Amino acid sequence: MQIDLAGKTALVTGSTEGIGYAIARQLARAGADVVINGRSEEKTANAAERLKGEGAGGTVAAVAADVATAEGCDALVAKVPHVDILVNNAGIFQPLDFFEANDEVWDRHWQVNVMSAVRLSRAYLPGMQNVDWGRVIFIASESGFNIPVEMIHYGVSKTADIAVARGLAKRMAGTGITVNSVLPGPTLSEGVEAMLAEERAKTGKPIEEVAADFVKKHRGSSIIQRAASVEEIANLVTYLASPLASATTGASMRVDGGLIDTL
Repeated sequence: MQIDLAGKTALVTGSTEGIGYAIARQLARAGADVVINGRSEEKTANAAERLKGEGAGGTVAAVAADVATAEGCDALVAKVPHVDILVNNAGIFQPLDFFEANDEVWDRHWQVNVMSAVRLSRAYLPGMQNVDWGRVIFIASESGFNIPVEMIHYGVSKTADIAVARGLAKRMAGTGITVNSVLPGPTLSEGVEAMLAEERAKTGKPIEEVAADFVKKHRGSSIIQRAASVEEIANLVTYLASPLASATTGASMRVDGGLIDTL
């Protein structure tokens, strides 16, 4: 099975590092023309240059824009008016007790994790419909089903992502456009490494072991009993972005290591 995305333009939001960068790299290696996005001009440009040297088969562009705002989404769409593949990856998480999470925390998670995807999907889907082909992928989380007690605000935002993706898939029924959500479990991204830095310093263990200990303690239903790699998430996203996944739409696709304990 070979995935060929030559001639397709893919935008991955929040793709200067972590899962987003891994997705952009896999799409680029499959031949897509890839747009890297982040908030910082310098960081976004640096990520794009790095990607060019890592096997990109198509062009690589950098567009800095804060997609957490309507103005940022508008600026991004103005620079990139059409995409074939939209990966709504931009997201934040902040462990914080419910009674300490004020309105600002809730609103920030809503704007970054949900509204960025809503605005960009609304902007790009009509163009996809004009050519009767497109892929929209929401990077949600297993936390959308297993609401984490230590960050309820985050879990709720990811539940919303799953719901929006399902609704949009139904809205685009009968077209060549698919809309899906992807549900990673704990993943060893830069953000998770930063969250575990104190424990790593305290124990002196390799980061992979620290992450595995975290999974076993806080996500005990995980079957793989470790954190996933960013590449493992990107592999599923790349398949969903391809013509091979033409009959998969409206789905919440798990790459959670078996963490969600339902059939």
